[in-house]
Formats: sequence, structure tokens, C-alpha cells
Amino acid sequence: MKIMVPVKRVVDYNVKVRVKSDNTGVELANVIMSMNPFAEIAIEEAIRLKEAGTASEIIVVSIGPKAAQETIRTGLAMGADRGILVEHDADAEPLAIAKVLKAIVAEENPSIVLLGKQAIDGDNNQTGQMLAQLLGWPQGTFASDVVVGDGSVNVTREVDGGLETVKLNLPAVITTDLRLNEPRYASLPNIMKAKRKPIDMKTPADYNADMATRLTVLTVEEPAKREAGILVESVEDLVSKLKEKGVI
Repeated sequence: MKIMVPVKRVVDYNVKVRVKSDNTGVELANVIMSMNPFAEIAIEEAIRLKEAGTASEIIVVSIGPKAAQETIRTGLAMGADRGILVEHDADAEPLAIAKVLKAIVAEENPSIVLLGKQAIDGDNNQTGQMLAQLLGWPQGTFASDVVVGDGSVNVTREVDGGLETVKLNLPAVITTDLRLNEPRYASLPNIMKAKRKPIDMKTPADYNADMATRLTVLTVEEPAKREAGILVESVEDLVSKLKEKGVI
């Protein structure tokens, strides 16, 4: 079984995001970048399936700038076998990404596409669902447990009422939630080995993909600063203050 794991290069989750002075977007100059945490979870799950003998090959795919090679190398150091980078410097919208991934799936023919449920920069939570629709494959979203069987996979997902388990016929698209696993740290020997693992360099033109943006960002602003809280002496004072604020 072959597993394909799309990953994204994003601002590191430990970095405080700053808005550009002209309010056109988020400041990325001289900012630490890393792999989207949900994508790390997807790679970890793919590696565990390989270690269990279920998967035979793991392909890490990224669509982004040339620097995204380092993001792919991170996945290779964790245990993936090879990578594909579709070099594209501008922002890519979920539908465009899904179309490129569909073309790669047609070439690689994986049994499972395993990706994070969302990226922490755009928070769109759309690519996995769009890819499944374009492929005509079943999908299991927000996976907190993945069990692969003979020609099918059981995906447990969190819903409002608790947990729901869906059985999907392979091939399938699965998006990962935070509770699925805890990603491993890459060891130094594996980091060195990852430098020798192959990364195929591609462009959107190789897949006849239209990467034109269809959304226009008008302005990006930081959230308003929260007002300082106040102490009240009693429940009656609390209710009075809430009425003054128009909360109740």
C-alpha cells in the first residue's frame, strides 16, 4: 500500500504572528517557518502504518516556495520515503491545491491520501474534502483513530454527540485531528539520511493546473485588544454590569 501525505509550510506555531504595516497580510520576512502541525500528525500516522506492515511507501507532497523543500525533508527525516515539491511562490487556494493533488494521485496511485484537517495559517479546512470530491473517493475527516483492514479503513472521528466510526472502501482520503497521535522527533541519523532521499521538483504547469487566485484580501488587521476586567461585589452587581454592556 502506498500512502501520500500532503504537507504545508507555515509560520511556526510558537511564533507570535504580526500583521504587515500596510495591512495586506501576515509578516513572513525573517520569521521561523515549520511544518503544519496537523500535517506532522498525518506523517506520523503514515509511518506507524508502515511500521505495522500495512504501508509499503510514504510520499510527502508540498505545494509552495522552494524553501518548502525543508518542510519535505522534515517528513523524510521522520520516516517518509520520498518527496514531491510543486514549486509555487504565491499563495495557493484550497481548490487549486486539491486539483494539483488530484493530478499527483493519478500519477502515483496511492491507496490513501492522509493529510491534516486544516493548516494553522488559513484555517480553511477545505483541501481534503475538495480532493475527495474531485477524486470521487470516500473521505473520513477529523480522524482520531485509523484502522486499516482488507480493502477498507475504519476512521473514528469526533462529532457533537461523541465518537463516530465510518468504514471507507479504499482508496480513500483521510484528514487528521490532534488526538490521532503524537508526532515523533526525527533522530540525527535520520536527519542525515533524509538529505539523500529524493525530492522531485515540479511546477503547476507539469500538471496543467490553474493556480489563479479567486479571492481578494481587502485588509488584514490584528484582533482588538481586550478590555481590562473589573471586580464586582455581588451577583446583583454582575447582572447590572452585564445589562449595561448589553450582554443580557
